[in-house]
Amino acid sequence: MIHQSHPEVIARLKRAHGHLASVIQMIEAGRPCADLAQQLHAVEKAIGNAKRGLIQDHIDHCLDEAVAQGGRSAKATMAEIKAITKYL
Repeated sequence: MIHQSHPEVIARLKRAHGHLASVIQMIEAGRPCADLAQQLHAVEKAIGNAKRGLIQDHIDHCLDEAVAQGGRSAKATMAEIKAITKYL
């Protein structure tokens, strides 16, 4: 299922992919560690933002919709929220 946030998540992950490729090239070229650390930080931020967006979208749309339609018990919904939020 394609969610509303998926295009943005994909864009963030592609950005992280580009940063990671740059880090690999920088290491191979013998660039300074401070430059490498800066690029790795950018990779971490891009992935973290993508993950948070995906989880927030899931909570806001999938779980809300499931509860509104009465397809889940409150206990099952809470279990899913607890399961996914451990990745935040």
